[in-house]
Order: sequence, then structure tokens, then C-alpha cells
Amino acid sequence: MVEDKLITDKALKYIDTKGNLLNSRTELSIAGLLQFLGIDYEYNTKVKVDNDSTVPVDFRTKNGLIEVIDSQEEASKLEKISAKNGERIVAIGNSEHAGRISELGSLFLYDSATSDLRSIFIEDPTLNFDYAHALPMVEKCSVLHGHTSSVMVEIIGSTKGGMVIDFGEAKKIVKEALDTIDHKFFINRNYLVEEEDDEHYKVSFEGPRGTFDIKVPKDTAYVLNDEATVENLAGEILKIMAPKMPKNVQALGAYVYEGASKGAHVISKINDNLQQQHS
Repeated sequence: MVEDKLITDKALKYIDTKGNLLNSRTELSIAGLLQFLGIDYEYNTKVKVDNDSTVPVDFRTKNGLIEVIDSQEEASKLEKISAKNGERIVAIGNSEHAGRISELGSLFLYDSATSDLRSIFIEDPTLNFDYAHALPMVEKCSVLHGHTSSVMVEIIGSTKGGMVIDFGEAKKIVKEALDTIDHKFFINRNYLVEEEDDEHYKVSFEGPRGTFDIKVPKDTAYVLNDEATVENLAGEILKIMAPKMPKNVQALGAYVYEGASKGAHVISKINDNLQQQHS
């Protein structure tokens, strides 16, 4: 089972690590956060509301139910669940619908110790980078070729002054990370040959199309500890961003698209030792 969540097509369908077909990016983010927190869940589970009928709920965990509210009908469904069996429920959704629920206290879990945790996202057409790579383990991709990848970043943490991080500061950090890897030839460290001068890397690997033996200027290359897959590139972006995050940020996520309809999502907890002190 892979840890990355794959966006399967342009119609905004998502698959979690359990193989469930989810309905929205919100549901994918919830699934990712539950996995990150080590909480097992059942998706699209049935909940009994009386002796003869059940209703579907998006997520069931050992701690209670989670429902993404997209309509007033779903809000009404949660009222019925709460009234019938007293289930512990967290409702997430548009305030247009949630605000119409008459008994918010019975539907929305509010825990003063954790309620300040928030997630924001940065998505902008300018957040992209160009790169070249070769993947010897895949015949089609074993020759040197390039991509333009767009990026969306999630920033998860507690709030300071009502926000996790200022959007302007966050976008600057993302841009700086992408500038670091933009227009680079990504190289798996395992393919470096020891004979190199001060200005070049010598790269050699055996692939399905034959032996590649390349000399690359160091300032045009970026060395990775593994293959330059889109999953590993997403992780590398998070690694570059982490030291620049304020202390209240606890985790980062990155969606990296390799083309218009495929990509990878990686979410990672931040090691406090990597973060700079921010006031």
C-alpha cells in the first residue's frame, strides 16, 4: 500500500490509500489527516437512525463520525443521527448550510485543546517548475526527458492572530522552494560516479535503452537521495519549505501535478528542529 494519495483524473475524483473513491478534495484531505494522525477509518459507512433505515456518513472512526456538508439535506441528516443515537459527530462544510443547523452544540465537536488546528492551501498558476530527469526502472521514462509541473501546497497548524500563516509569506516560501529546483536536471545520488571535477557531476546508469554516461554542470543539477519521481519531488519541496515555516506550523502537504491529470500528494509532519524561530 502506498502512502501517497493519487489524483486520478481531471473530473476531481480522488482515491485514498484504502482504495476508496472519494467525492472531493476536502474528503481526500480528511483521509490524509486521519492517516497522518494514525486514526483508522471506514469510508461511506452506514449509520442506523431507526429500526428500519440507515443513512450514509462519510467517515467513521473510533472517536466518532465525520461528515462533509455540501447541502442542507446532509445537515438535516446529521440532526437525525444525533437525535436518534447520540453519536459523536464532527461536521465540516460550507457555513451557508452549517449555519442553518439549529443545535450546533449537538453536532459540532469543540475541543479547546485541539480546535485551533487549521489547514490552508496555496494554489496559483505561477506555482510551477520545469525540470529534466530519467527513470531507469521505467522503459518509457528511462531516456532523458522533461516536464512542467504545477504545485499546490497545504499548511497545517495552530493559529496566531487568527491565521496559520499570512498568505503572502506562505506564497513567498513556496516560490523560493520552487526557484531552488526550477530548470534543474534531477539526479539520483546512486548514479553519481566518483570521478568528478569541481564544476561537474558525472552520471552513469544502465537502463532498458542502454548505458547512459553523462557529464553535467553542477549548477544545472539537483541531487536527490532516490529516483526523481513526482512523489519524491513533492517530498523534496516540503523538505525545502520546512525550515522556513513558523513554529506554529505542524505539518505540510504538497500536490505536484505531472501534466494536467496525474500527480501525487504527500503530507508530512515537521520536525521542530528543522524550523527557524519566528516571532
